[in-house]
Amino acid sequence: MTGRTAVEVGADGVAVITINNPPLNLLSVDVLLSLKESIEGTLLRDDVRAIVITGSKGKFSAGFDVTAFGGSQVKRTQKELGFLAIEFVTDILEASRKPLVAAIDGPAFGGGLEIALACHARISTSSAQLGLPELQYGILPGLGGTQRLPRLVGLPKALEMILMSKRVNGEEARILSLVDAIAPSDKLLIKARQWALDILECRRPWVISLYKTDKLEPLAQARAILKLARLEVQKQNPNLMHPLVCINVIEHGIVSGPRNGLWKEAEALQELRQSSTCRSLIHVFFAQTQILKIPGITDMNLLPRKINKVAILGGGLMSSEIATMLLLSNYQVILKEKDGKCLLEDISRVKANLQNHVKKEKATQEKLEKIFNLFTGVLNYDSFKDVDLVIEAESESLSLTEKIFFELEICCPPNCIFASNTSTLSLKLLGERTKCQNRMAKTHFFCPSPVLPLMEIVCTHLTSPQVIVDLMGFGRKMRKTPILVSDCNGYAVNRMIITYLHAAILLAERSVDVYQIDRAITSFGMLFGPFRMIDLVGFQVASMISKIFVENFPDRSYKPKLIQIMQQDNREGKSNSKGFYMYDKEHKPSPDPDMMKYIEKARTISDVTIDSKLTTLSDRDIAEMVLFPTLNEACRIISEGIAFRTSDLDVASVMGMGFPAYRGGIIFWSNSLGSTYIYSRLDKWSKDYGEIFKPCAYLLERASDGTSLGNQVAVARTKSQL
Repeated sequence: MTGRTAVEVGADGVAVITINNPPLNLLSVDVLLSLKESIEGTLLRDDVRAIVITGSKGKFSAGFDVTAFGGSQVKRTQKELGFLAIEFVTDILEASRKPLVAAIDGPAFGGGLEIALACHARISTSSAQLGLPELQYGILPGLGGTQRLPRLVGLPKALEMILMSKRVNGEEARILSLVDAIAPSDKLLIKARQWALDILECRRPWVISLYKTDKLEPLAQARAILKLARLEVQKQNPNLMHPLVCINVIEHGIVSGPRNGLWKEAEALQELRQSSTCRSLIHVFFAQTQILKIPGITDMNLLPRKINKVAILGGGLMSSEIATMLLLSNYQVILKEKDGKCLLEDISRVKANLQNHVKKEKATQEKLEKIFNLFTGVLNYDSFKDVDLVIEAESESLSLTEKIFFELEICCPPNCIFASNTSTLSLKLLGERTKCQNRMAKTHFFCPSPVLPLMEIVCTHLTSPQVIVDLMGFGRKMRKTPILVSDCNGYAVNRMIITYLHAAILLAERSVDVYQIDRAITSFGMLFGPFRMIDLVGFQVASMISKIFVENFPDRSYKPKLIQIMQQDNREGKSNSKGFYMYDKEHKPSPDPDMMKYIEKARTISDVTIDSKLTTLSDRDIAEMVLFPTLNEACRIISEGIAFRTSDLDVASVMGMGFPAYRGGIIFWSNSLGSTYIYSRLDKWSKDYGEIFKPCAYLLERASDGTSLGNQVAVARTKSQL
C-alpha cells in the first residue's frame, strides 16, 4: 500500500520488508510507524528467522519528505522523530534479536540511509547512491546518522559526507565499509537474504553500528579533527550555525557515548527545524520545484523532445563556455564562426576549458578526448540539416540577426528550436521579422557558469508550449536551473545584477573602499562581492550590460565612470589578470594598491566629492545600500509581470547572482526586514544619492499597507498572456 510497508516471508524464513511509498519511497512519520509495526510483527513470528529491509521499484529511500519540515506537520514530526530515532531505530531495529540486513538499490539518502546504518549489514548495487544531505536543509541527520556514520567509515570521511552532503556510490561505499558487499540488481535480494542467514548461523559478524569503535580515532586525535572541521566551516561561511551544531553533536557522542549522542542529536534537530536558516533553505527547495510549473503549460502534460545536436553561431568567451557545458553534457556541438582565425581561437578555448576539467580531476584525459570528438567547428551551414537547437550569439544588430534567422530557416529542419543570446534585441520584434517565431526564445547563461547554475529562458506569447518544455528539459539535462520569464528590455536577472553592480560603484566613487564593499557583501553571504563579480564576468561584458541598462532605463540608472576609466588602462578583469584585483599565476586575487587613482579620476569626472557619511558605514549599511536597490529592481520585475512568481526571483538571485540560499533568496530575505523599513531607507538615500535608490510603486504599495514582498504571486496567467 502506498505510503506504508509490505512484508513477505520466504520459505527460507527470511522476511523481506519493503518500503513502499513511490516514486522515491520518501519517509514520513507514518511510513516509519508502518516500518516499526512491520518489524515488530516479524520479530514475533516463529516462522521468521531473519529480516531484509528494501525499497520498492529499485529505490531504497530518498530520505524524509521535505514537506514534513514545514506547515502543520512540524510539531507532530518534531515530537515523534525523537521517539522514532531512539526507541524504534535503536531499541527495536538495531537491538533486534533477529538479524536485519538492508538491501540497497537506487538512492539511500538521509533517513533512508540512517535506517540502513542501524541494520546489522548492508548489501548494495554498485550504482546505488548513499548520502546524508540534511545540512542542505538547515538541519542535521536525525535518525542516528551523526553517531553511526563516524563509527562505520571513520571521522574524516563521515564529516566530509555530512558537512558537504557528499554522496557515494555502492562501489565507494564498499571500500569505505559503509556497505558490506555488492550485488547486481537482479541478485540483490538473494544475496541480502543469504547474508542475513549467515549472520544468524554465525558465519558472518553481527555488527551493531552504534557501538563500533575500531574506525574511531583516539579521543585527542578525534577532537583535533573536529576542531579543524569547525575552523573550516567558520572560514567557509561564518553566518551558518547548523554545521557547527552538527559537529558538536558528533563530538558529544564520541566523548559522552553514542546513546547520549542520540539524545543530543534529537534535541539539536528540534531546535534547528525552527531556525530561520531551515525555513529559508526549505523555501529555496520548494521554489526550485515551483519554477518547473508553468501556468497554462504544465497541465498540458507535454514531454520534452530529445535534443541531441546543438549549433552555436558566433564565438568568443561565452560561446566557448556554452560549447564546453554542452559537450560535458554529451551533446553533439557545432560551432560556426565567421572566419578561420576566429574559429581556431574558439576551438583552442574549448580545448582549454575541457583541459581545465582534467586538471581539477573532474574528468580523465581519456574522457576529455572522447567528449571532444562530439565537437565540430565550421564556417558554413552545411552541417545544420539535422540540428535540434541553434543558439545564436553572433550579433546585436537587428538587420544582421534577421538575416541570420532567415538563413537558419532555410538550412535547419522544421522542428529546430532557435534560441538567441541577444540581450539588446526584443524577441517579439525579432520574431515578427521571421516566419519561425513560434519556435524562438532567448537563452541566457550566467558567468562563471560552473559556479552559477541558472539558465534564463525568455519567451513571448507566440512561443510554442512544446518549445518551452523542450528548453526547460534541455536546461535540466545540462544541470542548470531553468527559469522562464517574459520578453523584456535586457534580461530580467541582468536587471537585478547590473543594479547590484551600479549601487556598489556609486559607493566606491563616493569614497567607500572597494575592498570594504566586497568584504561587507561576502560577509553578508553573497558568493562574490560586486567588484570580484565584475572581474569574473569581464569588464567588456559588464560594460555592455551596463550600457544596455542605462539606455533602457535612463530615469533610474547610475552612470558609472569607473569601469570605463580602468578599461582605458587595459584592465579587463580576471581574463588578463588585471581588474579591481590583481591575479597571480594561480589566479588568486589580491587588492590592487593603485585602485585609488582610478577612484579619484572617476570622482573628478563625475564631479562628486567625498561624503563623510559614507566613510563610516557599517558592513550592514553597505550591504543594504547595495542590496536594497537590487531588491527594488526585483520588485519592478514582479510588477511588470516578467516573472511568474516572487519565488522565481528568489531562485534567480541564488542561482544567478550568488545570493545566500540560507537567507531564502532576495525577496524571501526582505520578509525579515519588512517592506516599510526597506522603503524608508531607499527613500532617504534617493534624496541624497539619486534615482538609483528611488523606491518603485510596487514597494511603496507594500510599505503603505505593511504587506510582505514575498507572499505575492507575481502573475497568475495563462500561456496566452505570457
